[in-house]
Amino acid sequence: MEFAADLRLLRTKAGTPSYREMGRAAHYSATTLSEAAGGRKLPSRAVTLAFVRACGGDEADWEQRWHAVAVELNGKSATTPSDENVTGAPYVGLRAFGPDDANLFFGRERLVDEIISKLDRERMVLLFGASGSGKSSVMRAGVVPALTAAGDTVLLFTPGARPIERCSVRLGSMLGMTAGAVMDECLRDDRGLHRLVAQALDGCDDDATMVIVVDQFEEVFALCEDEDERAKFIKALTTAASTPDSRCRVVLGMRSDFFTHCSAYPALLDAMPDGQVVAGAMSAEELRRAVAEPARRMKCTVESALVADLVAQAYGRPGVLPLVSHVLLQVWARRSGNRLTVSGFQAAGGLDGALSRTAEDVFTGLDKAQQQLARALFGRLVALGKGTEDTKRRLDITELGDDPDLAVVLEAFTAARLLTRDQDGVEITHEALIRAWPRLHGWLHDDRESLRLHRQLTDATDAWESVGRDADALYRGTRLALTLDWTSTHDTALSPREHQFVEASRSAEVRSSRRLRRLVVLLSVLSLLAVTATVFAVRAERNATAQRNAIRAQVVAGEAAALYPTNPDLAVQLGLAAYRLAPSTHTRDGLLSTLPLSVVRHASEVIAVALSSDGRTMATGSDDHTVRLWTIADPRAPVQLATLTGHTQPVYSVGFSPDGRTLATSSFDRTVRLWDVADPQHQMMATLTSHTEAVAAVAFSPDGRTLATAGHDRTVRLWDVADPRKPAELTTFTGYAEALYEIAFSADGRTLAIAGDEAVVQLWNIVDRRHPSALATLTGHDQGVHAVTFSPDGRTLATASDDRTVRLWDVTDPRRPIALPPLTAHNDGVYTVAFSPDGRTLATAGDDRTVRLWDVTDPHRATGLVTLSSHTDAVEVVVFSPDGRTLATGSWDSTVQLLDTDFEQTIARACDHVQTAITRAEWDSYLPGLPYEPPCPG
Repeated sequence: MEFAADLRLLRTKAGTPSYREMGRAAHYSATTLSEAAGGRKLPSRAVTLAFVRACGGDEADWEQRWHAVAVELNGKSATTPSDENVTGAPYVGLRAFGPDDANLFFGRERLVDEIISKLDRERMVLLFGASGSGKSSVMRAGVVPALTAAGDTVLLFTPGARPIERCSVRLGSMLGMTAGAVMDECLRDDRGLHRLVAQALDGCDDDATMVIVVDQFEEVFALCEDEDERAKFIKALTTAASTPDSRCRVVLGMRSDFFTHCSAYPALLDAMPDGQVVAGAMSAEELRRAVAEPARRMKCTVESALVADLVAQAYGRPGVLPLVSHVLLQVWARRSGNRLTVSGFQAAGGLDGALSRTAEDVFTGLDKAQQQLARALFGRLVALGKGTEDTKRRLDITELGDDPDLAVVLEAFTAARLLTRDQDGVEITHEALIRAWPRLHGWLHDDRESLRLHRQLTDATDAWESVGRDADALYRGTRLALTLDWTSTHDTALSPREHQFVEASRSAEVRSSRRLRRLVVLLSVLSLLAVTATVFAVRAERNATAQRNAIRAQVVAGEAAALYPTNPDLAVQLGLAAYRLAPSTHTRDGLLSTLPLSVVRHASEVIAVALSSDGRTMATGSDDHTVRLWTIADPRAPVQLATLTGHTQPVYSVGFSPDGRTLATSSFDRTVRLWDVADPQHQMMATLTSHTEAVAAVAFSPDGRTLATAGHDRTVRLWDVADPRKPAELTTFTGYAEALYEIAFSADGRTLAIAGDEAVVQLWNIVDRRHPSALATLTGHDQGVHAVTFSPDGRTLATASDDRTVRLWDVTDPRRPIALPPLTAHNDGVYTVAFSPDGRTLATAGDDRTVRLWDVTDPHRATGLVTLSSHTDAVEVVVFSPDGRTLATGSWDSTVQLLDTDFEQTIARACDHVQTAITRAEWDSYLPGLPYEPPCPG
């Protein structure tokens, strides 16, 4: 891109400063500025101007150029997904990565290595993981290619309802034998499979081995109804692996909720202690690789903001990987040129909404008759759990029938990659659809007993046909009566085969004179069954309803937070509906993220916020070079008092003196300015010009007589500001190798904490302001430290770093600080920390766009309280009001939000934020299947 080439030329003319140096000047990360010059995408206007400013270019000229390029590109960008757009995609959506996708499979290298290493020591390895943890992809795209590359022969299959038959088909193909002959050998005795493996390796090197990889091993328990076949299959596998002269090793992958099923089989139980591997949640770095690397292989890029957003939302969540893969495929379909964008992510519905939206779009595109067929089809495609989660079920082609409308349904869901078809049958692409699509989850809840009855009818039809339609295999008595009652309202759900079975059963029963003699008994049995069924149905309904509501509420809560910046009325009501549907930490946080008391704005990124000691005035500093003063006596209705315009570059820091009469501001323009904010004219009283580079931080001592300033020139300076119109420099701290970002006084004013890019924090004794002495150096962070603050009692210090951690230190004795357990919930660099006035709460925020509140009553055991996610860019600063009732958060999204820290009261008053009630169409779009109940009156 010519635009990017010219940016690189501008940097060269400026002396080729490092991107790190430019980042300090521009207040953007080195990565962001490097990407701006890389040419893979057009940088934002703000990033472009920051880049130009850091290189001393003409901002007005570059702004005109940026607008011209943006207009040209917008006319060419793809906005609508199509089959062409997803052809050759580096993401696989809901389906598992396969051996052919190994070059696109990233993030699970550590787990694959663990399995291979364990397989070197053990004959049988069992991989357990929650549904959606990526087990199948690990097995197929990780383990199988690794084994094949090592020269092993691999036999890969899923067991289905007939595991021995499945194994025989695959092994027979390898041996050149019929599946029947292989199956007979396997069933002859326990060593049959062992002999067949030896035969397959005949002629190979003596150390050659075959590895049998059984993916989705839980199907042995969930789909195989024949206990004898199940036991023989497990015995065959364990014998083949454990026989002393065996050349076979076995890898089984299964859902963790089937763990206890294995304990019923001693051979599997014996393998567990040494052969068990758990597919846990991916680390943040693993998630980053899984998101970004496949696109890079296709010479495309993923916007760093999108990577950060996906990692932040997916990190630590069980079963989230299919949602990540699906939304990435949708974003790929909406890519702009060679980049995947945040706007494409939002258009796809976000992480929690993309899969549900895709399914809803397909379903609502069908007519009513087809929708009824879709409901019946998905009922067949799910195996209902018995003490476990529901599981997908492969549907044989013979069950489908030849209804032309059903063909339309199949084609629609297959085209959307929600179903997978081949010549033999169809199945749900991934079980994540069962959890993530509220409509399907609702069907399964509402029709649970009905689906069980239907599944029994399908199995009975199969059995009837397998014995040549023998009359003895037909339904009679109670089973027939229950089935006839069910078919009276579900006739359209039956396949032609099942219709024939029911009619044959009905005719046989009519011909039987025994029906009349057993009528009384039948009625008694039916009554007993009805009572029993009611008891179990009520219990099952309660559990299923709770599960369904929790899933649906979690999805809606995430959508509510994402909607807040563009549609706050709808966001509040969705958040409130989700919280009422299933109160939880997640839904509460989602609701609170839509309920700031008020929002104020700058023309550009907000970098600094400070509140006066009486809590009535707020100062905000911005990348737009201005400082704005606001009256927040009523935090619900801030009023701008003045705009201070003395600085010529971005304002980095603002701070009120303890008496609230003086405001100190610092800027990239290398100056610190003191303002008389008690004067209605807000006159500037003095300008401090000793720093030689950007001044990043200002802080008043508790007595207000001393001002500390710190900057990128690697110095800290103390100033006597007893008379702020005549400040005098007291001393200068030097000797730092990197830029300094933050300074903080202890509550007694005797200690000063200094932090910067060196990844350490230094404590100084400043009782003698002219001759400070070093107390201690705190080490523990791995990257630069952006923020430091003392607790009100001075006994605890909090530090925040680019290494994504917040560290707490016991500084009761500042000469011997003690490290306390770190806070590690953030998924990106942490920029700011603040203690509440009572010292019981700590607020933290940073580049992951979240604001987190922690209970630090006991700093040795800090616990998370609330996570807020309503900002759309990095959060630079958090500040508590003096009474602790309000929290101000300033962000690179150009806003400052004022939040009420009484969260119960905030939720109770949620509807105060709403002017227009949610419409029925909006309700049905986000909460399909639930009665329309607007949470707030219009």
